[in-house]
Amino acid sequence: MRPIRRDDQGPAVAEIRTILVNLGLLAPHPGLDRFDEATERAVRTFQQSRGLSIDGRVGAETWRTLDAARWRLGDRALYHSAPEPMVGEDVRALQERLLEMGYNVGRADGVYGNRTAGAVTQFQHEVGLTADGTCGPYTMHALRRLGRKVIGGRPQWLRESDAFRESGPHLVGKTIVVDPGHGGPDQGVEVSDGVLRWTEADLAYDLACRLEGRLVAAGMRVRLTRGPRPATALSDPARTRIANDVDADLFISLHLDGHVNPAAEGVASYHYGTDNGVTSTVGERLANLVQREIVVRTGLRDCQVHAKTWELLRLTRMPAVRVDVGYLTAAGDRARLIDPDFRDRVAEALVAAVQRMYFPVELDVPTGSIDVRTLRAVVTAGNDA
Repeated sequence: MRPIRRDDQGPAVAEIRTILVNLGLLAPHPGLDRFDEATERAVRTFQQSRGLSIDGRVGAETWRTLDAARWRLGDRALYHSAPEPMVGEDVRALQERLLEMGYNVGRADGVYGNRTAGAVTQFQHEVGLTADGTCGPYTMHALRRLGRKVIGGRPQWLRESDAFRESGPHLVGKTIVVDPGHGGPDQGVEVSDGVLRWTEADLAYDLACRLEGRLVAAGMRVRLTRGPRPATALSDPARTRIANDVDADLFISLHLDGHVNPAAEGVASYHYGTDNGVTSTVGERLANLVQREIVVRTGLRDCQVHAKTWELLRLTRMPAVRVDVGYLTAAGDRARLIDPDFRDRVAEALVAAVQRMYFPVELDVPTGSIDVRTLRAVVTAGNDA
């Protein structure tokens, strides 16, 4: 969808304003259907509260998040619906409640899927209700009446951490999905020096291919979400479905950045997390390892690690990271990003981060110390044997 922005008018703007009013972020103004300054300010506040990119515009992801925010837990009966599952803030609140009580719904992604329905069914069975997987008034009453059962950490992140510890330190046989951002009609950031032109989509794909080759040599099964020139642009939910369908162990999304201020530069990494401190501990560790390895091996400015609730990170069922590797709009970053040798160093940094993910914390090694070429030689020799 085309982003709805400042000074736009029409029914879509009126609906956006209604949701923002109901959320208490905008003062009521009946009959107004213009995207004015107050609306933009309310959208920015909403985006910040949901861990979205803060641009004051309502694009596809902000709209889906606004639409989901209409619902509060108890407003409607919740049930598993195929092929289009129910989504909303009420679903997410239900998932959080079940997680606090020790039930395994996976990530609290706001989608009423099979795992959520199964957890509701299990809860209903244990408290003597009809076990049909539908969260109606009686189930809601029972949920509100009972306290949390789990202490010592959030169970889904404990399960995630345990799975990593049990999988062993080697990369052989593990599956990773590498997602080159943008593609097709969506080229992302574009820059030109008057003769040559570079796009985020092309450079991200080139980096993904360099990373793919090194990870395959290390024994991993690698899936790219797109080819070099797809006919259509992939949405973020479509990219996460690819990773979920192959039951990947890790997901890394590669982007470059751009800004109107040419002084903006550096690398930043993102993992799933909310404004109330709920975070994927394994995803956060991967983001930190990626960030540190890239900074040390390339010298890019460290723009830190951040928690976000972007669909790309929220809807994946495995630890996921998005990394923005420098700004094409900054002269210094651009000079490095268009250099193939520099992209090789970034790829090696990512491989080192992935390998360190599988080392036990007590056996981790210093940042920048893994020789990726040695890693490849050892794994290849082992396979030949």
